Amino acid sequence: MKEHTYIEQKDPSVVMPIQQTKTFLSPWHLLNILYQFAKSQAVLTIATIAMVITCIFVPVDGEYLGYFNMRTLATLYCTLAVVSAFSHIHVFEIISKNIVLKLHNLRNATLGLVFITFVGSMLLANDMALLTFLPLGFFVLNSTDHKEAMAFTFIMQNIAANLGGMVTPFGNPQNLYLYSYFHIDTMEFITIMLPSFLAATVLIVVCCLFVKPTPLSLKKDEHYALDKQRTTLYSILFIASILIVFRVFPFTWGTLLITLALLYLDKDAIKEVNYPLLATFCVFFVFSGNMARIPAVREFFEFLLPKNTLLFGILSCQFISNVPSAVLLSHFTSDYASLLPAVNIGGCGTLIASLASLITFTEFKKHNPEKVKGYIVKFSAINFGFVIVLYLLQLLIQ
Repeated sequence: MKEHTYIEQKDPSVVMPIQQTKTFLSPWHLLNILYQFAKSQAVLTIATIAMVITCIFVPVDGEYLGYFNMRTLATLYCTLAVVSAFSHIHVFEIISKNIVLKLHNLRNATLGLVFITFVGSMLLANDMALLTFLPLGFFVLNSTDHKEAMAFTFIMQNIAANLGGMVTPFGNPQNLYLYSYFHIDTMEFITIMLPSFLAATVLIVVCCLFVKPTPLSLKKDEHYALDKQRTTLYSILFIASILIVFRVFPFTWGTLLITLALLYLDKDAIKEVNYPLLATFCVFFVFSGNMARIPAVREFFEFLLPKNTLLFGILSCQFISNVPSAVLLSHFTSDYASLLPAVNIGGCGTLIASLASLITFTEFKKHNPEKVKGYIVKFSAINFGFVIVLYLLQLLIQ
């Protein structure tokens, strides 16, 4: 006998039976969900497949637990969470817009957008700098009828994010990992990266000067009021995140404190952390750890890297991205003075050389799907130009 539930109608004397139904996800629907996730998280998917393959050669054992750099994961999580909280109170839009509105022409606006991203990557990490400032770039160019400049501006913002963050241990994820893995002194880190950083700064300025100084005026405006109380609280949490990076604050207590504070102040900031990025790091840790334990792989890299750590580090980034390159190659060389600039310079180049480049490409494609081919050509030409110049400069320094 079928169960029925009854719902009351307008006429209380009449009731209608409603058969209970249960909905189940079909296998095809589940496969479609997995396909859409894999499509949206291509890097994580490919990395997971690569990790699984290495697990065939290195069966799971107790050494797997030693693969994970918990301080790196904790710092990345805390930074992403606090930056997300900042974005909810429009701090970045307020600061950035006030700067851009005073620049008057397209050349100055391009320089403003690029260098906001450049400086932002030093403080927020390159991915978060782009997620914050690319929408601002679209807003400025779209609302002033200069969408034709979007490809160049986005490309330069992407380069600024990749290279601006190179000078600080927490500016790029690969820096955070290598800084922690090799226990590099902070001043030594800055000394190693400063020449490439200064050269990148000059190159970015020179490229932006080619933009014509066309008069610029915003046709749309949005006003945000600064929440001073929350801005102060989030700033304290952000400083705590930085102290974790510099090993002043224990990462376990720091992560707990920041999480509890944000659960009270802004739960959405915790929900919106880029967990796939954290998962990608975990997968890369396992992948690189396993690769380091495969005898043939160990012998290959131990033979190759000492010959030219800088060159092979840059080339590695072009095929497997800069973060996994940093994680993988760190197992085969102690020459972090060459590996550090390699995985930062190597973040420029192909679209897969860094996660930041994929973020920029996705954002551009969303607004200009019909101009993707031209974007890729321009992106490749400018990025490889930066790679070649910075590589040659680094050779002169070493």
